[in-house]
Parts: sequence; structure tokens; C-alpha cells
Amino acid sequence: MSDTHDDRPDAATSAPESPAAPLHRRGIKSYVLRAGRMTIAQTRGLEEVWPRLGLTLAEGRQDLDALFGRRAPRVVEIGFGMGASLIEQAEAHPETDFIGIEVHAPGVGKLLDEADKRGLSNLRVYREDALRVLEECLPEASLDTLQLFFPDPWPKTKHHKRRIVQPAFVELVRTRLKPGGTFHLATDWAAYAEWMAEVMNAAPGYRNTAAAETAPYVPRPEFRPLTKFEARGERLGHGVWDLIYARDA
Repeated sequence: MSDTHDDRPDAATSAPESPAAPLHRRGIKSYVLRAGRMTIAQTRGLEEVWPRLGLTLAEGRQDLDALFGRRAPRVVEIGFGMGASLIEQAEAHPETDFIGIEVHAPGVGKLLDEADKRGLSNLRVYREDALRVLEECLPEASLDTLQLFFPDPWPKTKHHKRRIVQPAFVELVRTRLKPGGTFHLATDWAAYAEWMAEVMNAAPGYRNTAAAETAPYVPRPEFRPLTKFEARGERLGHGVWDLIYARDA
């Protein structure tokens, strides 16, 4: 998907949008769909496993207890990439239900294939725009955690309007979290980490869980798997910043 917006610099795009900004902004997406070759395993995931673990917007508002057949902690991850981290979490925590949201077919196919091979029953997947899934499919106050790990930083000032972390988005996330539920963000771009902290610290109804000596950031929690990309970055001396905010009661 190409950027249809004017490339001229605009000072208004270099700061987060107001909370009143519409979430479905015409022509503006936080992601770009890229074509990619599908492996046999990825194709199998989409063709054979999807009917069992895949979810669609057309299904509307979900009853999560009915969907998973139990009442359990619920975690949603937006933009899971190739799914390695989400698979690891779902396998390590069978007592928790996970929902992944990703638009790229190879990643969705890979995750589904792995979930099937490992016999995971606590994982479901949307191949949809995350904003629409949050707005149309996930009930209010239904999530214990929402994870947003390494979203596209859109580093150019003219593209900052494409960043998913905006006041309107974090307010939508807040409404889907249970009181006390957490929004966990991570990025390897220092400037985006600062942006995230600015947006979150200004957002009503959240509190930063970081200790005073590390605020606004927290050390990488043990429960967040270390990705291959992140491990490589650490070896090269690249930084990673985690932020965890809790919804007020």
C-alpha cells in the first residue's frame, strides 16, 4: 500500500494527534502491505489451520469466554510479525488466552502453522486492521494486557501521522483493558520511545508502572520473549525501550 499523502513537510504531523482525531483517517494507515513469497508451511497455515483459529471482522463483537470455551486472562498482541514471540508466550502460558492481530499473510500463515504443530488451543488470530478489531470485535474492559512490540517507527517527520501510537488510539486501548489491565509497548527507536512516553504520560486514565529510577521506561520483563532481531540489536549495542502503563480503576 503506498502513501497517498502529500510529501511536503507539515509541522502539524510532527506531534501526536489530539484525542478527538478520528481513528479511521482516510488514506492513513500505520502499516504498509508488502507482497511476499509464501512458504509451504505458511500456505498450509492459511488454508488448513485458519478455519479453526482465524477470526474476521464479519463475526462482529466476540464473546471471549465462548470463543475460548473458558474464563481466563486475555492478552492481545498487535503486529506480531512472524509470530515467534506470540507462539512462545502462548506455549509458556497455557492458562492464558492470546489473540494476535497482523495484516501480513506470511506472518499469519507462519503463526497458524506453528500453533497447529504445537497443539496450542489458547491462541486466535485476526488478519485485519487492528483499529477495526479493537473498535468492532473486542468488548470493553475485556483484556488483561495489550501488547504493541516494535511497531513501525515511521522515522521521517512527514510520516509521524502514520504512527499507531496516537492519543485516540491509546484511549481506545484503555477502553478495552480491564481496570488494572496493562498496555505494554516496546521499541528500538529512541525517538519513538520518547514519542510513546509523551503520548502515554498525557493520556487520561493510565498510570506508569515504572520505578522512579527508570521512569518512564521499565527493564525488559522476563515474560516478554527476546526476539532474534532484538538479540542481534543488543549485540550491536542498539537500545530497546519498554513502557508499561496500567489502566486506572
